[in-house]
Amino acid sequence: MIPILTIAGSDCSGGAGIQADLKTFSAHGTFGMSVITSVVAENTFRVSAIEDISEKTIEAQINDIFEDIKPNATKIGMLSKIETMICIAKKIKEHNPRNIVIDPVMYAKNGAALMAPEAINTLIKEILPLADVLTPNLPEAEKIIGMKVETIEEMKNAAIEIRKLGAKAVVVKGGHLKGDAIDILFDGENFYEYTSKRVESKHTHGTGCTYSSAIAANLAKGLKISEAVKEAKDYIQGAIENAPKLGKGNGPIDHFWKFKYT
Repeated sequence: MIPILTIAGSDCSGGAGIQADLKTFSAHGTFGMSVITSVVAENTFRVSAIEDISEKTIEAQINDIFEDIKPNATKIGMLSKIETMICIAKKIKEHNPRNIVIDPVMYAKNGAALMAPEAINTLIKEILPLADVLTPNLPEAEKIIGMKVETIEEMKNAAIEIRKLGAKAVVVKGGHLKGDAIDILFDGENFYEYTSKRVESKHTHGTGCTYSSAIAANLAKGLKISEAVKEAKDYIQGAIENAPKLGKGNGPIDHFWKFKYT
């Protein structure tokens, strides 16, 4: 079984963060491992508390994984503060993992901030250049490049500008646009456009975490970036379409929709 790592915050309600990542890894037949950066108290309609894990404990988690089971891919998600980012960047450079997929998580689905505003510059300088694939949604892309992104052409331009900051490939997710859900991949040479029918549903909690984790799992299994994104796009579409409709707010998706269970 192929080992894969997620470095991210937790979600006690099970829809996003570490929990979503591990479910996604399992659904793709890979062996998931985790480094927890923050413990988040949240449900489908609010974030009530965040407690960041110390840099010492984050380093210990990473060291213990890489000295024993080196992952074929590493997904990096929620990094809430500057000190955490600097710590992660240091350890990633030290261990030099393959297939790094970074989801620059800034907000929860309900709009709650998951990253300190003053940490965005550190994200751009220290974390973004580590990415083999970066997966910003439109608000995140706008924060990174400092301009509005409201059309497909602007998504392409954003991908170009973000790649100039150091990421090897960029997937700009167009879920915030009207109409079909269109994502743009730019690998430095070519653009790839991925389109899926928009599902009118409020149950989309954890889609960003899940999408980036699916890309990482596909890369770990040996797919090329363009193929890994296509497979992840199809997977996330099915997960949204089969959402179990749990919770009072933005409910979770079904990470195991491909499997029959009761």
